Amino acid sequence: MPSALPRSFASHNLSGGRGSHASSVSSATMPLGYANSVLWPLCHHRTDLLALERRFAEGYLAVNARIARMLAEITGPEDLIWIHDYHFLPLAYELRRLGVRARLGLFLHIPFPTSSDIASLNERDEFYRWIASYDLVGLQTEADVARCLEVYRGHACGELLFNGRVKLGDRKFEVRSFPIGIDSEAFTSVASTPLSHDPVHIRAGAKMIIGVDRLDYSKGIPHRIRGFAKFLEARDPSLPRATLIQITPPSREVIASYQEITRELEALTGRINGQYGEIDWTPIRLIVRSVPRETLAPLYRLASVGLVTPLADGMNLVAKEYVAAQDPQDPGVLILSRSAGAAEQMTEALIVNPHDSEEVADAIEQGLSMPLDERCERHAALMEVVRDTDVFVWGARFVDKLAAPNG
Repeated sequence: MPSALPRSFASHNLSGGRGSHASSVSSATMPLGYANSVLWPLCHHRTDLLALERRFAEGYLAVNARIARMLAEITGPEDLIWIHDYHFLPLAYELRRLGVRARLGLFLHIPFPTSSDIASLNERDEFYRWIASYDLVGLQTEADVARCLEVYRGHACGELLFNGRVKLGDRKFEVRSFPIGIDSEAFTSVASTPLSHDPVHIRAGAKMIIGVDRLDYSKGIPHRIRGFAKFLEARDPSLPRATLIQITPPSREVIASYQEITRELEALTGRINGQYGEIDWTPIRLIVRSVPRETLAPLYRLASVGLVTPLADGMNLVAKEYVAAQDPQDPGVLILSRSAGAAEQMTEALIVNPHDSEEVADAIEQGLSMPLDERCERHAALMEVVRDTDVFVWGARFVDKLAAPNG
C-alpha cells in the first residue's frame, strides 16, 4: 500500500520546482472538435457519432505539438510527467520526437476503445504509436487493461511481453489498472452537514431516488427514466410514493447529439409525469443545471436509492459519492450499471443492465424495500471500496509505479 499523497494534491496546480511546471492554453485553440466529437464517442463505442473532419484532427495535433515544445524546454531526464485523458493522447509521441527522455505516464479517465472502434479512426495507425510512446498507461479497470492488451495483440507490429508489458516496434510500455476515487473523507463530512432548508420538499413517508449525470448520451438517462416508468407502471398504489430527482447539468450544447438528448429528456419526463403524476405528486423532477456539492452531498444522504446507470463509463464517481454520503446506520441502496467501470469493484451494489428497463424497475423495487440489515451490510462493503480507492491513495499508487518501473 503506497503512502497517500498530501491532501492538497487534488486541489493545487502543479507549480514551482523542477518537473512541476504548468502552462495554460487558450480555450479558443483547444482541439475540442477532435476530443469531443471523435475521441469521446469512439471510446464510448458510439462510432456512429464520429465527426471525422480534417480540421479537427489538425487542430488537435497542433495544440499537442505546441504543448510538447513548451514542456521539452523545461523537462529533464529525471522528471516524471503525468498526462491526463484523451485530450492529450499524442503528447508523449511529440515529446519523444523532441528527444525528451523523462518517464511519461498517461491516465485515461474514459473507457479504452476496442480494435473495431480504433479502425474507424482516420488516425488509427497514429493512435497505436501515441499510446506506445508512454512508459506507463493507467486505465480505470481490468477490463480496460484486457481490451488494451488485445488491441496490441492484434497489431501486426505488436507483441505482448509479460505482466502487462507491451512492445510496439522499438517501444515498450506497461499497462495497469488504477481505479480512480474521490476524497471520501471530505465528501462524507459535507454530506453529514444538515441542509438549512429542504430543497426538494419530499412529503413525509415518501421515498426519494436520485440520479446525477452530466448531460451526455453515454450516461443512459433516457433509458433510466424508462426504467423508472416501468417501476411506476407496476407500483402497488398502497406503497409509499417514490420521486426521482434527476440532476443533469448541460454540456457540449453546440453538438447536435446533445441537443437531441435534451429534447428527448424533456418530452419523456413530461409524458411520464402526465401519465402517473397526481395533484400533489410529480414522479420525476428534471433539474438541468449544476447543483453545488454543499447541497448535492446531503441530497445523496436523503435518497433511499442512488441510480447510476450509464451505457458506458470509465468509472463513474457518482456511485462512490453516493456511497460516501450515506448514513452508515440507515444507508440507501446503490443501483449500478454493469457498463460502469465502478461495477468491477462495487459488487455489493444492485448491478443492472442499463438497456433493460424491466431489470432497472425490479432493482428500484428491491432497493426501496430492502431490509435495514442488508442495506447496512452492502453499504459497509461498498464503503471499503470507496476508502481503498480514495483519490489520494490512487494518485500515490500511480506516481509510485511511474517512478519505479521495475517495482
